[in-house]
Amino acid sequence: MKVFINKRIPEAGIKMLEEAGLEIIFPEKENLSYEEWLNYCKNTDTILSIGTEFTYDKNFFEACPDVKAIALYSVGFDHVDTKEATLKNIPIGNTPDVLSRATSDVAFLLMQSVARRASYNFGKVKEGSWGAFDPLHALGQELYGKTLGIFGLGRIGYEMAEKSKKAFGMNIIYHNRHHNEEAEKELGATYVSFEDLIRNSDVLSVHANFTPEHKELFNKSLFEQMKSNAIFINTARGGFHNQKDLYQALVDQKIWGAGLDVTNPEPMAADDPILQLSSVCILPHIGSATVEARNGMARLAAGNIIAFSENKKMPNCANPEVYSSRLS
Repeated sequence: MKVFINKRIPEAGIKMLEEAGLEIIFPEKENLSYEEWLNYCKNTDTILSIGTEFTYDKNFFEACPDVKAIALYSVGFDHVDTKEATLKNIPIGNTPDVLSRATSDVAFLLMQSVARRASYNFGKVKEGSWGAFDPLHALGQELYGKTLGIFGLGRIGYEMAEKSKKAFGMNIIYHNRHHNEEAEKELGATYVSFEDLIRNSDVLSVHANFTPEHKELFNKSLFEQMKSNAIFINTARGGFHNQKDLYQALVDQKIWGAGLDVTNPEPMAADDPILQLSSVCILPHIGSATVEARNGMARLAAGNIIAFSENKKMPNCANPEVYSSRLS
């Protein structure tokens, strides 16, 4: 069975695939055009897919009828039409849980960096414009006893909430499709309506799975309903927020600050005016960028491919209903 891998991944995953006797196909270069990528996909049985720049939609599945399975090197699968994949009897693997701690670490880092204007002040040091002591210049805010609102309290959101609770004694409120009983019991988290989450959060951190109905959910209207001292954190998907509205909300002091590991668009322009604001910290989508997390992702992605090659159910599957259709 042939496995097309569009970019290099940690050796842990490559070794697993080789030991399973699978034929691995790497492209001659990494930054493929859409046409080049599609040609590789047309000539393979399975795909281990890195990145979200290409979409697995109806057109893809029609153009690549020989593809039988796709293993994503990510938790999110919003760039895949899972309904169409299921209709084509194609399982879509993903890599949940293994990067929860690393991603929540970044959310926690962003919250603190924004609260203390760390990026802005670091820039002052690099510019050599440290200046004399000014009791009123670029003051931050403390997080002790503040309210952290979590939109999407799954594993990553739970890790973020736990860190914030233990470090700063923050009160945890959240909005989910379902109650998270573990968070309510262990962290004293309170389930609230989406409207109350927006109005009552001192820090609002996004950790939900992105779906089309979430597109630019956090926009001018919602930012205007948030607290004036609120910090907006997004480490999920850039599509959750309207970046121009976010910038304007910050300029108009509708909210206090923003920390982003994902942007809209992504990558963002180097001259985006939001980068000039003192209460903003933006990172280049590094949520899972640790040795431990990336190795774990490689193992899970490879494990999904190997399971498929052995005619077994993928251990981590984004469209598990595909197996019902296979059995029926």
